[in-house]
Amino acid sequence: MDINSSKYELIKDIGSGNFGVAKLMRDRSTGELVAVKFIERGEKIDKNVEREIINHRQLSGHPNIIRFKEVFVTSTHLGIAMEYAAGGELFDRIVRAGRFSEDEARYFFQQLICGVAWCHHGGVCHRDLKLENTLLDGRPAPRLKICDFGYSKSALLDSQPKSTVGTPAYIAPEVLSRQQYNGEVADVWSCGVTLYVMLAGAYPFEDPADPRNFRKTIQRIMSVRYALPSSLRLSRECADLLARIFVANPAQRIKIRQIRAHPWFLRNLPEELRDGGLALTEAAPKIPQTVDDIKQVVRVARVKTQVPKAPARGFNEEDYMDGDLLDSEELVE
Repeated sequence: MDINSSKYELIKDIGSGNFGVAKLMRDRSTGELVAVKFIERGEKIDKNVEREIINHRQLSGHPNIIRFKEVFVTSTHLGIAMEYAAGGELFDRIVRAGRFSEDEARYFFQQLICGVAWCHHGGVCHRDLKLENTLLDGRPAPRLKICDFGYSKSALLDSQPKSTVGTPAYIAPEVLSRQQYNGEVADVWSCGVTLYVMLAGAYPFEDPADPRNFRKTIQRIMSVRYALPSSLRLSRECADLLARIFVANPAQRIKIRQIRAHPWFLRNLPEELRDGGLALTEAAPKIPQTVDDIKQVVRVARVKTQVPKAPARGFNEEDYMDGDLLDSEELVE
């Protein structure tokens, strides 16, 4: 694997998955730490990869979105450089804590909703919102950062979502029905699951006695069968918000703009989020690499170079409903 770059030096490995590998690197000229996702050149560089990069670039700059830096190619891989979140995954923070207080859960939920609202403002629905896709920066009071736009859909580039993607515990009922659905409203459901997990330390629709039984989880999602632990004492406003999110009919589910006006959400809202993070977004540095630049780099990366092939890596099974990541519609050039 060639990760040589005149701009970045390798620090350490920070992750791997079906996409490829992620490495912590340092910008040689500025000293800034960045995370770089490396995807093998050739057939893996499909329209979904291009969509992920373009959507990420479009949304970058908001304080609650991992900042996109640039894409580049090596002799063997496409590299996607982005902001490094030193605080790790929100998931790990909850595992360490067991569960959050209502105030701490609200602090992170406010940031999550503002980040998702910015995605929707840009015409992008994420479609795979979960704790593992929310990172934290290194501040004492961490800033939440949404990452991983591999499943995202853009209203400008794509038709309405139809495929069942995401992680079972977070998937909305209408997504499981495999019919055309509103991705923004489905994102709201996933935000609700995230909030529940922060508060309860467990998934709302899993059977505690049989948590790996996905069929049972799906049945509970479809019937919206969940309960708050008896030991959990939530405010009436918080319970009301959860009840408005966990509604099977997407047309009757609370919308992002309504969540942002809900009394529970508004309590102790940070000053920087009173405008949804817009001022910070507008003040963020512009990305030099244009969409056309990105498309050119991706075109180059689609050509696989002739190098000795390493042994194939086994499939890393994760909690996904299926492998239906490829959709029939093409990107509109």
